[in-house]
Order: sequence, then structure tokens, then C-alpha cells
Amino acid sequence: MASNKNALIRYKTIDQCLRNTMRKWTLDDLINACSDALYEYEGKDVYVSKRTVQLDIQMMRSDKLGYNAPIEVYQRKYYKYAEEGYSIMKIPVTENDVKVMNDAIQVLRQFKDFSLFKEMDGVLKRLEDSVYSSQKNNRAIIHLDKNEQLKGLHFIDPLYNAIQKKIVLEITYKSFKARKESQLIVHPQLLKEFNNRWFLIVYHKSDYMNLALDRIVAIKEVSGLNYIDKKISGDEYFKNVIGVTVSNSRPQRIEFWIERRLAPYVITKPFHHTQRVIKETEDGVIFNILVQPNFELERVILGYGSSIEILKPQKLRTQIQKQLHKARSRYYNDDLEK
Repeated sequence: MASNKNALIRYKTIDQCLRNTMRKWTLDDLINACSDALYEYEGKDVYVSKRTVQLDIQMMRSDKLGYNAPIEVYQRKYYKYAEEGYSIMKIPVTENDVKVMNDAIQVLRQFKDFSLFKEMDGVLKRLEDSVYSSQKNNRAIIHLDKNEQLKGLHFIDPLYNAIQKKIVLEITYKSFKARKESQLIVHPQLLKEFNNRWFLIVYHKSDYMNLALDRIVAIKEVSGLNYIDKKISGDEYFKNVIGVTVSNSRPQRIEFWIERRLAPYVITKPFHHTQRVIKETEDGVIFNILVQPNFELERVILGYGSSIEILKPQKLRTQIQKQLHKARSRYYNDDLEK
């Protein structure tokens, strides 16, 4: 269990003890009470040191968690609340607290279609009852992009569980280019969302693959095979790319020019975390990024149309030239025919 959850259990236990004024509470009494509470929660002995409870009391006394608990020591060894009837559970919620919780609820509500969040439904309902009762206007004012027609979202749960429980899977898959389905024995490693689409990163035949969830036909567990856990970090795995297509190639320095009117948008929303401003000219700004060239990078570049020019490397510049020439020929030929 996370250490912060242990701390919350200890705070609540200390609070319950100090609210019981029918007995006197020494530091050892509080330690034993915390140990008992954690044992009841975990089902096993959890060591609680004297120093831990002393720090807990110090934290409860401070305003870091908003408690400012009036805990005092009397007769040099007993602890009590100086204010009769005080409890950390009675801390008033400020107007700003309500606003923050309301905003959080609005954001979380937009994940309601994902079954991974279904267990939170009761929590959200209780939060809404508490928060909304203090507000007249409960209209959602935060809206996230979502593709409600996207296929494959029902696979998120079993894939998540397979990764968590380290289960080998047989995935029936049909890419957009394939004429027929194929069966893949894979070791699922990571789920990734990009541009409102979900992808599964798997280890397959000594290499990584990324599978779009909307192209998965079926999945089933495979018994008798040892799961290979590559322990990959999403931040590390995707650090050299835009999007989800990762290769074994080394990242390249991509230099590009953006016309001046769009430069502020590129500065405030970088193509990649490695983006740097190289030079400002009269008509635009020159940037560079260090990435592996891939399909998603090309889509981003082409999306800027005539407002972007690839300067380096020449191979990528030529590839973009070909794409633009093909696009121009479609419009140009149509105009000639008309």
C-alpha cells in the first residue's frame, strides 16, 4: 500500500484517539493504536516507529494539510486536543476547495465511458452531492476531446489487466493494409493514447510493436508461456518520437522554418520536448527538434501546409516535397479539366 495512504490512516487513528477524552494518551498508546489500525487494514503487522508518530503529530499541527490541529502535551507525557470537540474530520471546506473539487469532478466525469473508471463512480457521486450542494451552477465548463465512435475501447480493461498481471496474449489483428486477420502471440507492455486513439505496445519476437486498439479483432490469454516483462517506461520509450511509431533508428536533428504569424503557436505548443528556437528572420522563425522521422511527424508537418518548410535533413525535405507535389497535382489537374 502506498506510504501516503498509511499516513492518512495514522492521522485518522491519532484523531480518533485524541477525541476520546475518557482516557489519557501517551506516545506509546498512539503508536500501538496506529499499529492496530494498519494491521486491521493490511491484514499483517506494519512497523510504526516512535519517530513516525512524532512526525505525524507535527504534520497534523502544521497547516500543510490544512489541519492546524491544536495538539498539546500535558504532564510531560500525555497528548490531547486543546480545543474540546476538535477533529481533523471537521475541517471546513473553503470556497476555493469547492471550486478545485468541482473542476476535478468535471474532468473525471468525461472518462465515464472507460470501464477502468467505473469503480470511481460511487466516489464521484458522493463528491458531487457534497460539492454541488454548495453551488448553484453545476454546468460543466471543462470539455475534453473524445471520439465516442472509436472502436476497440472495450479492450482497454482486459489489456490493462493483462499488463498488470503479466499475462501472455494471443491477439487477432487486422491492420488497415492487411487483407486478412493475423494471430500474434505477444507480451503486452504499455497502453498509449494519442490523438484520441488508443495503442497497445507489445513485445513480439524479440522486438516491440504498436497495435491500434481499433484494429484488434479479439484477444485471449495464453497459458504455458512465461511472460517477458520489459519494464518499459512510457516517457523513456516515446522520448524520441512524435506519436506512437518508434523505430530502432537514431534520432535526427530536424530543422524547419515556420512563418511568423504561426510561430507563437509552435512556440507555445512545441512539436516535441526537444524543440529549440534557432533563428528569427523577418518572415518567420527557424526551429529544430531531435526525433526519429516517422509517419506522425510527417502528418504534423503537412498539417501546416505552406506555413512550414523543412530545411534539414534532405531526405525528409524530399519526402515532404513528394507529398506536396502529389497533393498539388490533384487540385491542379482538376482545375485544368474544369
